[in-house]
Amino acid sequence: MKKNMLSLVSLSAIFLVSAQEKDSLSQKKIEEVVITGQYMQQSINKSIYKVEVIDAQQIKNMAVTSAAEVLNQNLNILIEPNSGTGDSNARIMGLGGAYTKVLIDNIPVVSDQGMGNQVDLSKINVNNIERIEIVKGAMGVEYGNNAVAGVINIITKKNYGKKVTALLSLQEETVGKDYDWFKKGNGRHLQALNLGFRVSENWSITADINHNDFQGYKGNLNGYTYFNPNNDKKRGYEWLPKDQITANAAVRYSKNNTSFFYKVNFLNEDVNFYNPVIEDLPLGGGNRTYTSDDRNYFTKRWIHQFNIQTKLGSRINYHGDFSYQTQQRKSQDYVYDIPNRQKISEGEKNTFYDSKVFYSRGMFSNFLDNDKINFQLGYELDHTSGFAGSSTFQFNNNGINIERSIFNYANFLSAEWKINNEFSLRPGVRLALSDKFDSQYNYSLTARYSTSENSDLRAVFGSSNRFPTYDELYTYVVDNNHDIRGNENLNPETGYSLGLFWDYSMTTNNLWKFNLSASGMYLDVKDRIESVIVSNSPLKYTYLNVDNYKSLLFGAGLNVRKGDLSLNAGVSVMGISQVLNAGTVVSPNDYNFYTEANFSANYTLPQVKTLFALYYKYSGTQRQFTQKATQNPGEIPEYVLGELGEFNMMNFTVTQPFFKNHLELTLGIKNILDVSTVRNTILSGGAHNAGPDTQNLFYGRSYFARLNYNF
Repeated sequence: MKKNMLSLVSLSAIFLVSAQEKDSLSQKKIEEVVITGQYMQQSINKSIYKVEVIDAQQIKNMAVTSAAEVLNQNLNILIEPNSGTGDSNARIMGLGGAYTKVLIDNIPVVSDQGMGNQVDLSKINVNNIERIEIVKGAMGVEYGNNAVAGVINIITKKNYGKKVTALLSLQEETVGKDYDWFKKGNGRHLQALNLGFRVSENWSITADINHNDFQGYKGNLNGYTYFNPNNDKKRGYEWLPKDQITANAAVRYSKNNTSFFYKVNFLNEDVNFYNPVIEDLPLGGGNRTYTSDDRNYFTKRWIHQFNIQTKLGSRINYHGDFSYQTQQRKSQDYVYDIPNRQKISEGEKNTFYDSKVFYSRGMFSNFLDNDKINFQLGYELDHTSGFAGSSTFQFNNNGINIERSIFNYANFLSAEWKINNEFSLRPGVRLALSDKFDSQYNYSLTARYSTSENSDLRAVFGSSNRFPTYDELYTYVVDNNHDIRGNENLNPETGYSLGLFWDYSMTTNNLWKFNLSASGMYLDVKDRIESVIVSNSPLKYTYLNVDNYKSLLFGAGLNVRKGDLSLNAGVSVMGISQVLNAGTVVSPNDYNFYTEANFSANYTLPQVKTLFALYYKYSGTQRQFTQKATQNPGEIPEYVLGELGEFNMMNFTVTQPFFKNHLELTLGIKNILDVSTVRNTILSGGAHNAGPDTQNLFYGRSYFARLNYNF
């Protein structure tokens, strides 16, 4: 793996000079506003949507390494890692990554399965994140297809206050009990470098590079060097080793009513899969060795982005985003001699996903130059050309590769009417056209009412749709034992949500600050796509729009601050109802409720500036009906109540600055309660395989040390 990166970034510390006091001040200003779902940057208290914000200071206190780790602390968001691919997707309000839109600076991120959906959040490092904005509920008018469960908008740093800025960060972390500075196969090693240059009052340049070397988690397995002549299948890793390099560079200009920036992002990721099946290889003369058929995965992603905000004429505000993105994923098979630790033979690198996307989004507002009424007219288009190799599908797809090109175009219109100082309304509509699917209509209606100087009430209705994935459209497995086919005539799923949000803030005479919140949401998704039996003899499967999904969510939160102390607590109760249709049998549609709660505390000792940070999250037992896998052709499907077991997560960090805040040392423990696998009988089995009884969500307790240096 790329050990030379560690030396390169570490040596950079000797030569760079900077300070960041002004940056913190400027960022605090930015943190008071949000952009997700807004016409222009808006104070979070005046936003017509309920926007949850995780700022840079919170991310820093967590000492996390990716966006996946940050979001796992949020209620009703579960990051589901795939130990087979190394990817991690967000599940919001019980719906998987296909139903959540992930944006970077308001632009959807390219992924294997589309634009903005099923994005691997472990590929997004936190090194240059200014804040993360989350809006839960259907956001189809503003962000189009696949924004059914919500939107995650990752805002990156683009401007610094000082003339020259440089920050070096080194972090060493155990993976469970495994750690070694030099030995391959143990621990996590991270290095990051951030640079900022304020060229003039109007121009600034930023750049950063991040190296994340994750050496894998063995769990109940024994690593890549292990072999047993009896082939006990204990070789390998439960969490695959991966090596990531991400780099960003941006140039920004701002003067009067015009600002723009150009940003380029590069990702290079290598993932190692070690086969647990070991083969005996005779060498002649009574000698033998043991080999395995292993595989490496390689990902390269480029994101080019240009954003401009200006005025057209004397009053019309224009906000434009343009992006060109590419992502290519390759695999390479090789035969590995385990006792001698060397490759015997190596195949060619084969491309199994290749996506190229051009995306543009433009919004025009302030046509009337009126404080009471404003409306926004927008367009969005994306052209995606892609290639999917047969190895990407759940089965082999009979060697068939899929190439496709999809063009989507949409117009959306909304109006914001400030009826008086207390009450405002925003209705909206979107028409989406596609050369693959029928036209889609999405609607929204949002209202905000200031019940008092310190209290706000928001009501939000929105709709969205989800387009079918590659597998659902194109899977084709027909042989003597299987008949499983995709369906190119599938319709997009449709969903809508309704939410009610209340917020209250208060400051006492002795400067205690209290923020209270309460919310209720309803989400309904119809025509969900599912694999169903269309013939019992012979047994045939295909994908159809047959299932429905509903969820109810009730939550409350409390934030208390005074001086150097900050406390946050939240609780939610969520119920999920599904109608699963196997063609001949329909599941019960009962609501099954479960509870989540989180708590965080931050305290800074005034004299020595030592920061103590504690983060805790509880997830109660979740129950959902799932289809029990049929064992024989013609067998009638049966629905059972599966469950995802409860678990508790707790992290603790201590941060101490030195030398007038130039040097900062952080020590901490992640996953103090040592959670790894969680009982899961909700994951239904495939056509010929029973579902697993457990799910790998975490990799046990780990310890870390991080060193930041501001020169």
